[in-house]
Amino acid sequence: MLNSMTVRGAAQAIGIHRNTSFRWRHRFMMMAKDARALPLGGIVEADETYILESQKGSRNLTRPARRRGGTASHRGPGKEHDCILVACDRTGKASDFVTGRGPVNAQQLQQCLPPVLAPGVLLATDGAVAYEAFARATGIQHRAVNVAAGERVVDEVIHVQTVNSYHSRFKGWLRRFHGVASKYLPNYLGWRHALDAGRVPTPQHFLRVALFLLVI
Repeated sequence: MLNSMTVRGAAQAIGIHRNTSFRWRHRFMMMAKDARALPLGGIVEADETYILESQKGSRNLTRPARRRGGTASHRGPGKEHDCILVACDRTGKASDFVTGRGPVNAQQLQQCLPPVLAPGVLLATDGAVAYEAFARATGIQHRAVNVAAGERVVDEVIHVQTVNSYHSRFKGWLRRFHGVASKYLPNYLGWRHALDAGRVPTPQHFLRVALFLLVI
């Protein structure tokens, strides 16, 4: 797990069947993905990123099969993309959610964010309408950075660069697996969170996280 090996590579490395490797991997990831150090406090950045939905491994596809490396039928995030919402603060704490297909909306933000935010946070976003509506409905202090217009930092400290860097690291890391089924995305988000910034440096640490003896 700490070496980010593929299922087949891990199976070969320790001499087990790839199906056993797959089952063990997801058993540990399912246990570890919720072991988060919360709540998020201070300035909290929130933004979403999108990944083309995948039915990898399914025997009952709901659409025509794609070739490896396939693309969506339309440009931009839409119903063919899984939306991944990430919120993080400046101390390194982070929480992530797969909100569904297509752009995130205010109702989904209401379901995901309040349970992980400490009182009195300042929410920094790219100013998308959904975040503005969410902030109004909840009374959470909100500052927007107009990234689309080239704005990067507001008042020297308000930006979304931390969360966007998190997106970039996750998507770059995910590419080594040559496609991940959408239903397993939460597990991979938890796995990457454990590895990010060296949160889990040893197999013993990872086991403690999986057993909820350690939060990260």
